[in-house]
Amino acid sequence: MAADLSLPLDVRLMNGASTAVFALAAGAILAAAALWVGRTSWFPVRFIQLEGDLQRNSVSTVRANAMPRLSGNFFGADLQQARQAFEAVPWVRKAVVRRVWPDGLAVRLEEHRAVALWKGAQDHDQLVNHAGEVFEANVGDVEDEDLPALAGPEGSAPQMLQMLGQLQALFSRHERTVERLSLSGRGSWRAELDGGVAIELGRGSAQEVLARASRFVDTITQVTGHFKAPVLHADLRHPDGYAVRLRNVTIASPAAAPRRN
Repeated sequence: MAADLSLPLDVRLMNGASTAVFALAAGAILAAAALWVGRTSWFPVRFIQLEGDLQRNSVSTVRANAMPRLSGNFFGADLQQARQAFEAVPWVRKAVVRRVWPDGLAVRLEEHRAVALWKGAQDHDQLVNHAGEVFEANVGDVEDEDLPALAGPEGSAPQMLQMLGQLQALFSRHERTVERLSLSGRGSWRAELDGGVAIELGRGSAQEVLARASRFVDTITQVTGHFKAPVLHADLRHPDGYAVRLRNVTIASPAAAPRRN
C-alpha cells in the first residue's frame, strides 16, 4: 500500500514502523506455529509403506530396526535423517523417503545383492555387492555357500570384483572356477581355483595380468595332456612363459625365464 503523502512525515514514519513491526510479529508467530507443529505429538507417523524388490526385509523387520532411530512427527521428521535410519537396516543399500499424507512415510529400498565375500583382518568377514561395495551383514544369511572370496587392500573391492569376473570367464574355458582372489599391498595378484589349484598372476596392469592368464589358459592343456597329470600350482610371473607344478611332476614351460617378484 502506497504511503499517503498528504500526512505529516512523522505520521508516515510511524505508520511504516507499525507495519514493519506487525510483519515481523506475524512472521514470528508463523515460525513458532511451524515449530510447534513439527514438535507436537499430534500428526504422528503411523505407517511405513515399503517399495522396491525386497528379498531380505519385510515391513516388520524394517520398522523394528528403523523406527527407534526416527524423530519428529509427520511434518517435523527430517527426511535426510530418516533416509540414514532406513539405510542402517541390515541388507539395505539405498533408501529414498517421502511423506504420504496424512500420517505415513513411503520408503523405496534397494537391497544389497551379495556376490562375494570380503576377507578382512582378524577373520572379520564382510560381503561385497554387485557394485563392488563392501557392506556389513550376517554372512550366515547368505544362501549361496559358493561365493568367491576377495582379499586385498582397503578400497580395492571394485577393482578386484572386475578382475574376478574377467578371470572367471577365462578359467571357465576349462570348467574351472576362481574360489579366492587375493591382491597384495604391492599389487601382486593370486587366484585359487576349485580343486586346490593356485595361480600366481603377478603384478602389472589389468591388461598385463589378463594377458598372462589368457596365455596360460590357452596352452596349459598341452602340458597336462603330455604328462597326463593335473596342475597343482602355476607361476605366471615370467616375461615369456610360466612355471607349473603338476601332481608328482615339476617343470617349466619352454619359454620360461627367471621369475619376476
